[in-house]
Amino acid sequence: MNLNRRQFLKRTSGAAAALSAVPALGADVFGRYRTALVGTGWWGMNILGEAIASKRAKVVALCDVDDAQLKPATDKVAQLTGARPRTYRDYQELLDLERPEIVIVATPDHWHPLITIAAVTAGAHVYVEKPIGHTINEGRAMVAAARRYGRTVQVGLHRRVSPHNISAMNFLRSGKAGKIGFVRAFVMYDGLRRPEQGKPNEAAPKTLDWDRWCGPAPQRPYNKLIHPRGFRQFLDYANGTLGDWGVHWMDQILWWSEERWLRRVFSSGGRPISGPGVNLPDVQTTDAPEAQSVTFEFETFTAVWEHRLFAGNLTEKGENVGCYFHGTEGTLHLGWLDGWKFYPVDRNQPVIEEPAKLHQPDNQNIKELWADFISAIEQNRLPVCDIESGHRSTTMSLLGMLSLKLGRSVLWDGQSEAIKGDAFANTLLRRDYRPGYDYPWV
Repeated sequence: MNLNRRQFLKRTSGAAAALSAVPALGADVFGRYRTALVGTGWWGMNILGEAIASKRAKVVALCDVDDAQLKPATDKVAQLTGARPRTYRDYQELLDLERPEIVIVATPDHWHPLITIAAVTAGAHVYVEKPIGHTINEGRAMVAAARRYGRTVQVGLHRRVSPHNISAMNFLRSGKAGKIGFVRAFVMYDGLRRPEQGKPNEAAPKTLDWDRWCGPAPQRPYNKLIHPRGFRQFLDYANGTLGDWGVHWMDQILWWSEERWLRRVFSSGGRPISGPGVNLPDVQTTDAPEAQSVTFEFETFTAVWEHRLFAGNLTEKGENVGCYFHGTEGTLHLGWLDGWKFYPVDRNQPVIEEPAKLHQPDNQNIKELWADFISAIEQNRLPVCDIESGHRSTTMSLLGMLSLKLGRSVLWDGQSEAIKGDAFANTLLRRDYRPGYDYPWV
């Protein structure tokens, strides 16, 4: 539903009150939830660490297809909790035998939909990382499953609970920036790039079940560029920088806006320095765009996305990530490490700013998002980053990637979740899964 300014402020203050109502660390008022983590890499362990610190999670099981990640994760949980969780390679076996009340899904993107749907079907509440899926129709199936089984599904868009993001939204909603007519979202890296040399494929490590890692996605030859931690730049398993970083900032735009859906999208970009992607039996390179520009047309404003993996953002104020909200009274830069700053049109007025309040490791606000998740479960309400809003933010990024692949603009009907007047483009709202895996349907 659309929110007017008064509803937004009421909802924001209500979420803050809910966070403050969550028991303090160690209070253990409602008991601990039987919790399982699927995907025990770096970010999954960040989430699980906050779950353990909250004293609201009893870690009963971990699941990963790579023992090189699973074993150290198990050791870490034992160190933190004094109990050693059971371990699995098959998430369905975990769900059947452990019957967890909460499942954290922190796998690569292409696995998010099937695991989330299986978990809610088994009766678990889910904390799933963003983006929620690889294709748009997967997201709609995830929303439908969460509603059908009455489970709480929180998406890991932790900037929705970052204190400086909340205050920036309140500032924008107050009208102090004037009418916002244009939003620019961006991520710029300073890295030195050259034509990419292919890396030889090799046999998968004995610790890794590569077939299961690929799962429903195409099975490429194993290459260290993909795993561990490189999958984001391979379009079979993710959607590049726009599908990774971009989802956070698309979410901020939709959070601020009273419009639920964009109307038209056009994207261009590619690999002007690295060169074409290579996928051969003996060698591979990454294949995601290293530079991309996307224009999103809404009814009352225009938003653009830009990323470059070279040349940074050295000529402009502010850090190399975030959103510029351009209004009639000035521009607000909503960033990450540096918080937010408002630059008034009237240069006689002072710059207004608020620093970020982030947690280590990795400068995040998972603690607050986990607290909201538990509160939502216990109050039987939608969480701050409910699966529906996470689906819309993911869809915005995926439409940008879809336009890039098509090489033309698309008109989006958000009500029916279909592309207007373009039958071929609509076929790209899903993809065929590998034999043995069924694409989820609403």
